[in-house]
Amino acid sequence: MSMENKTHFGFKQVDAEQKASMVRGVFDSVASKYDVMNDVMSFGVHRVWKALAIAQSGVRPGQQVLDLAGGTGDLTIKLAKKVGKTGKVVLSDINQSMLDQGRDRLIDAGIVGNVDIVQADAEQLPFEDNRFNLVTMAFGLRNVTRKENALKEIHRVLKPGGRVLVLEFSKPVIDPLSKAYDLYSFKVLPTMGKLVANDAESYQYLAESIRMHPDQETLAEMMREAGLENVSYQNMTGGIVALHKGFKYS
Repeated sequence: MSMENKTHFGFKQVDAEQKASMVRGVFDSVASKYDVMNDVMSFGVHRVWKALAIAQSGVRPGQQVLDLAGGTGDLTIKLAKKVGKTGKVVLSDINQSMLDQGRDRLIDAGIVGNVDIVQADAEQLPFEDNRFNLVTMAFGLRNVTRKENALKEIHRVLKPGGRVLVLEFSKPVIDPLSKAYDLYSFKVLPTMGKLVANDAESYQYLAESIRMHPDQETLAEMMREAGLENVSYQNMTGGIVALHKGFKYS
C-alpha cells in the first residue's frame, strides 16, 4: 500500500479506507459518556467555546442550518431555538450511536418539529447544492479522513452569502501552556477516560487526534483552497481551541 493511501489514526498510520470504521468504533465506545466526559475533560469550558461560536453564527429565524458532525446535539439544541418554527436545523453525524444520544437530548430539551437527524459522511453529504445559510462543525473535523473533501462539501451545500464555523482543538500559542497541555492530554486525559468511561484507549486516540490536526494557519488555508472566502480564526483559551470562520459569496 503506497503512502498516498495511508492516513493517521491518532499517531498510527493506517489504510485510509479503514479510518472511518476505526473512528466509528471510538465513538460507539464513548457515545453514552460523551457529554459527561466533555465536561470533565474541559472543566466545563467547552460550553463557553460553543456559546462563543453560536454568538458568531449570525443565524436568524427561518434559516436553514447544518450541524455537521453534530453528535449529541449540543449546538443543534441552541441553533434550533434561534431558527424557530419557520427554520430548520439538520443534525448530521457519521456515527449512529452519537445521533441516538442526540435524539434523546433533543426530546428531553423539548426540541421537536424543526430538527431533522441525518446519518451522513462529511466527505459525501446527501444534500443539494446551495441549501444552508450556516454550517457548523464542532470538534469533528479532526476525525475526518480527507478533511479537504469535507471542506469542499461544506462549500457546496452553503447558500451564497452563507457561512461556516469550524470549532476545533488547535495549537496553543503560549509555550508554557503548550507543555502543560501535553502533560494533561497524554497523562491525565486517558486516566479520566478510564475512570469515567472505562475506556482509556479511546481517549488516548482523541488526544492524539488533536495533535495531528492542522494548526490554525494551515486549516485557514485549507478552507480557502476549498473555495471559502474571507476566512479568519479566533483563538480561545490560548489556542487550545480555535474558531475558524469562512463565507461563500457566490
